[in-house]
Amino acid sequence: MTFWLRPAFVLRVVRRFQQVAGFDRAMALASAALAAMVPLAILYGAILGLLGLDDVADHIVKRYGLTGDGAQAVQDVLAPSTGADTGVDLLSAVFLVVSLLSFSRAVQRMFEQTWELRPLSMRNTPNGLRWILGLLAYLAANVSLHLALDRGRHGLWAALLVAPLTGAFLVWSGWILSARRIGPATLVPFGTVAAALTAVYSVGTTFYLPYVFDSYASRYGSTGAVFATLTTLFGAMTAIVGSATLGREVHDELCRVRRGDRPPDDEVLQQWEALVQEVRSRWRSTAQHRPHRRRRRRPRKRKA
Repeated sequence: MTFWLRPAFVLRVVRRFQQVAGFDRAMALASAALAAMVPLAILYGAILGLLGLDDVADHIVKRYGLTGDGAQAVQDVLAPSTGADTGVDLLSAVFLVVSLLSFSRAVQRMFEQTWELRPLSMRNTPNGLRWILGLLAYLAANVSLHLALDRGRHGLWAALLVAPLTGAFLVWSGWILSARRIGPATLVPFGTVAAALTAVYSVGTTFYLPYVFDSYASRYGSTGAVFATLTTLFGAMTAIVGSATLGREVHDELCRVRRGDRPPDDEVLQQWEALVQEVRSRWRSTAQHRPHRRRRRRPRKRKA
């Protein structure tokens, strides 16, 4: 751990995250995911309703234990209208495909920027369509595993068993969306880190998501469910982008180690000692310049 968390390596990861504008990239991914997932969830819910099963809104309400305004907001946004025509016309189908392709290109740009590849943009549309099919299969498998394995509210066992599937899907995503320019072996560190972080985030959302939905729904009504979903997606995409930058640097570091370029242990210890000394120096400097509290003198009582 002292080797992987040494200051020089951590700074490289931070610089890589800044180079790809990590938070901006995460927000772009979250917005694209929201634009694609909401109509997809409505369509999927309509299909489940025809089969006599719970729709996506009911699944989310049960999965996270939503009540009150939060549950009503999710039903208003995602549940298909009763008595209305739930079929998909040509315009809706085109909008859904365009939204999913926009999301695939956003993910593609993340891989291209992180691994410093020449952007392919629209020329990679066939691979984007293949990725969409893989995404739909992954989401179906993910939901099925959660429905089958969620015995408690927090879904710890389901998150642990879904993690390998998530890692494999992300490795395949980087390979297919980069037009096979990034090898699967290169993407394994990214997939491993991302699978672990998303599993932790999946369990963590069961704690704070009910509060977020209730808080936003009480303020903004049905629109609050959209804001809460966007907030949740932003956290997930930040974990994905951070995993990509970390995975890139981990792979580069492993390549250096194989070439024999690993820094000696005494150099790693010197980096840690230099960091500790700098922190102590800054702490002492701050303590010296900290204004001392003046003691208030109590007025002396005059003698009678």
